[in-house]
Amino acid sequence: MQQGEEDELSVSIAHIVRKLKGSSLHSQLEKEARASLHNSDVKLETLKEDIREFFKTSGWEKKLQNAVYRELSVLPAPCHPLAPVEHIKEPLTYMRKAQASWEKRVIKSLNSMCTELNIPLARKRPLNEQKELLSKWNEMGTDEPDLSLFRPVYAPKDFLEVLINLRNPNYDCGDQGTYKSYLGLIQVPLKIKDIPELRECFQELSLNKGQLGVDDSTQDPPELFENEHLCIGKKVLAGQDSAAAQQFVRQGCPTSLRAELWALILNISNQPEGILYYEQLKSNVIQHDLLSDSLIYKDVKLTASNDDYYFVFEDYLYQVLLCFSRDTSVLAHFSYSSASPPKSYIRGKLGLEEFAVSYPPNGVIPFHGFSMYVAPLCFLYHEPSKLYQVFREMYVRYFFRLHCISSHVSGILSLCLLFETLLQTHLLQLFYHLREIGAQPLRISFKWMVRAFSGYLATDQLLLLWDRILGYDSLEILAVLAAAVFAFRAVNLMEVTSLAAAEAVLADISTLKVMPLLQIFLFAVVT
Repeated sequence: MQQGEEDELSVSIAHIVRKLKGSSLHSQLEKEARASLHNSDVKLETLKEDIREFFKTSGWEKKLQNAVYRELSVLPAPCHPLAPVEHIKEPLTYMRKAQASWEKRVIKSLNSMCTELNIPLARKRPLNEQKELLSKWNEMGTDEPDLSLFRPVYAPKDFLEVLINLRNPNYDCGDQGTYKSYLGLIQVPLKIKDIPELRECFQELSLNKGQLGVDDSTQDPPELFENEHLCIGKKVLAGQDSAAAQQFVRQGCPTSLRAELWALILNISNQPEGILYYEQLKSNVIQHDLLSDSLIYKDVKLTASNDDYYFVFEDYLYQVLLCFSRDTSVLAHFSYSSASPPKSYIRGKLGLEEFAVSYPPNGVIPFHGFSMYVAPLCFLYHEPSKLYQVFREMYVRYFFRLHCISSHVSGILSLCLLFETLLQTHLLQLFYHLREIGAQPLRISFKWMVRAFSGYLATDQLLLLWDRILGYDSLEILAVLAAAVFAFRAVNLMEVTSLAAAEAVLADISTLKVMPLLQIFLFAVVT
């Protein structure tokens, strides 16, 4: 191992140790280690080895391994030990500036609404209001507050315009030899995978490997693969190994095991402290009213409440999202996100940093469609505290990347570039045609990718797609699927003569089968 690699490894180990020392798992391990001293099998002369053996046989070693694996999954990319914090969050200066500018715009939109409506950012609820909210906590969907004056702080199309106008000041777009997307809307050079690299990355999706979403409906008899896969899944669950579960779901999750397998991958166990923490967040919602609460209500009413699959989960969505907005533990993800939490100041202390607080407390301002990140999870988890923990972990691992400007390979900018490049490379005639009639493909596919296809695919297909996001620990599959949808509808799209007509062809993709589309596009396309 080279010296540089050793230094990076040391930094990573120190980071993980520091994170785990502040966790409840660390205190539980200490408690168990002390308790094991009273075990007759533990002897003073072999204390270290005996305690290790005790951890192994009691299952605590596996819990520690899963916790380390979780920290590895969110570990910032290797960086020089002396690099400034902002370089760890995002190495490219122009990306950092663009993200900061976007954040100012979002905060300005929020403050303008606050001023126009003469509503405070936060207020303590009167006691009678607290009692009323508590009494209808499980049926908030029946409440019909007047939200007509509230508007989303931004919609995906607003964010897309910002990404389209982004430029690297040090890059000449005329250098076509090294950069293909000058034909597309995204005009920044980022390293993305080509088809051979995608095939290598997603090799478990190849045509000769069994897949839930394909083989469970095409094999004869169809239950042959499904039953075998289910048996393996049960063994993986019994082993309680996050890494093994992640590898397993690359070929899809059996429906009956999905909730438990996803929780295992995300290292979520519904321990009493997790339930208590959720109850504390609920108490904060009861006690304080935030302006962002109305944005959440408005978003749920505009999206999930009008969705044939998700309207029944309206109450769950309010509960989870209102608690999420109060959760200060979410702020930790800003250490590896290009974004920074918005700040508000205590009245009369504007500009004084010691009186600044994150607003909302979790640092995440909801936008139009935000609630759709939660909605599909309601099919899997019916216990609010576990649903909450799984959503929070999905957000801090994946979903935050879909609405931040960054150079990360799973960031929305890279996904847009990957999508456009795949179309230009493998469906060039279609790309040219749509471009010529003013129907740039990204203007249609962006809304799919920014919501991880939630609300656009049938729920069973969406969950098969999210299986692969978890399995490969990557959002790149979203861009591949978006390109595959265009390939599937290519014949119809070649006949359209306007953006409206192209949008009509792709208006309903809820009948599409995800896995065959991905397999054909990745492994049957000619390179």
